[in-house]
Amino acid sequence: MKFAAQRPLRCGIILAGGEGKRVQPFIRRFLGIDLPKQYVNIIGTRSMLEHTFERAERLIPPERLFVIVARDHFDYPDARRQVSNRPPHTVILQPQNKETGPGLLLPLMHLLKYFPDSIVGVFPSDHFVLQEEHFTACVRRAYEAVEKCPEKVVFLGVKATDPEEEYGYIVPEYDDQAPGLPILGVKAFVEKPESTMAAQIMSLGGLWNTMIMVFKPETLLHLVRQSSPELYLFFQQIFKSLDTSRELSTVEKAYKQMKSLNLSKDLLEGLDLHSRNQLSVAPMEGVFWSDWGSKDRILSVLGSLGYLDRLFKGFSLQVARDQLRTAANPPTGMQVSASRQ
Repeated sequence: MKFAAQRPLRCGIILAGGEGKRVQPFIRRFLGIDLPKQYVNIIGTRSMLEHTFERAERLIPPERLFVIVARDHFDYPDARRQVSNRPPHTVILQPQNKETGPGLLLPLMHLLKYFPDSIVGVFPSDHFVLQEEHFTACVRRAYEAVEKCPEKVVFLGVKATDPEEEYGYIVPEYDDQAPGLPILGVKAFVEKPESTMAAQIMSLGGLWNTMIMVFKPETLLHLVRQSSPELYLFFQQIFKSLDTSRELSTVEKAYKQMKSLNLSKDLLEGLDLHSRNQLSVAPMEGVFWSDWGSKDRILSVLGSLGYLDRLFKGFSLQVARDQLRTAANPPTGMQVSASRQ
């Protein structure tokens, strides 16, 4: 009798360890609270982190969905509350923010201890997403692509509609479509280019890098070892220390010694051609997406959706309009409508 091979478990990581310092003055002034942005109800009744949990849980059960937060975030009652009902083993505290490289690798080490045979999706916690059913379908297709091609790391990209200098970009290889899969090869990663270069990337069909990605852990770790052997060794030490009396001291020591590393700029941009062949991108169509990394971007998006009255309900609408006029132009190229965000 033949038995079907068991499919790797679908797991996830939510990145919530950042400080959001550029948005802090805006949140403090207009919302009257001092809290990292991912924990803030900028619009609606839930925070960006809570929205992210809900989106990810359409695909992944809570016990397989890990979240990384900074240890000092627990100084904020709202932050503690928003993770208090998560399965205890899934909430990972990092001693300090060392950018997205370590911010991803630390929860990945914990996830590997519990679910060594897994496929992992990564979800930043400061994104605004409409058309959530379409979004879920796009991420599901990325999981399916990695199940068929486990050597691939699949990023989700969004068609660039303006030369945004604060976004990362992926230049796809449009002639390198994987047969039967909705993924393209990757020519290059470019992190936060100046506007002229961003416009050139757009002319080549460049996509905004959402940093939503799906991979087998061993595949990503192989690429990390190629691009940053020192960082790889730090996290091998951390992995070996988990669930031992050395865990806390090992993590503390490693974080004091390791450099801050951005996953796209410091780890992916410099990969050689052979390693880059393991990277793919899936265009995320039919979904409005925005990375809320700045006040101007938040105001621009909410202005285009007619949400400013809600955001500034406690303040003068004229102040709101003045703020909006200083923001970037509203997004173009996609019709959007209000949702339950």
